[in-house]
This record gives sequence, C-alpha cells and structure tokens, in this order.
Amino acid sequence: MIKVVFFASLKEKLGCDSISVAFQPDLDTERLIKHLSENNSSWRDALSNNILTAVNHELKHSNTKLADDDEVAFFPPVTGG
Repeated sequence: MIKVVFFASLKEKLGCDSISVAFQPDLDTERLIKHLSENNSSWRDALSNNILTAVNHELKHSNTKLADDDEVAFFPPVTGG
C-alpha cells in the first residue's frame, strides 16, 4: 500500500488528510496523481495545479518511481511574506 497525505489547502479542498492506495509495480508520482484524479473532478482540479510532492519526507519530481509502503505527500507551494 501507498500512504498518500495531503497538506494545507489541498487537505481542505479534498476533504481528507490521507488515503491509502494499492501499490502497483509501475506506479510513479505522476501516475498516482492521474489515478487519484480519474473519477473526481474536484480532485483533478486540486491536483492539477502547481503542487509539490514528497516521497518518504524528501521533495521529488513528478515522475519518481514508488515502492510498496512509501508515503507520498502532496502540498501546495508556500510563499513567504
């Protein structure tokens, strides 16, 4: 299983802070986003914006390969003031 965690405004938009997704051998972060977006237009809108991705607490690019038991976190970019 892959644990998927949402932070900040993503958590609010999606209405949950985490979900579990069945692991698939060819899964990467880009395919994970597509999978999560497939059946829900509000999720597609929220996840299609410029979001940041971390895998096991390290920032990663959108095509990072995933392994079983990984934790993937999605969060919006943060700006300071």
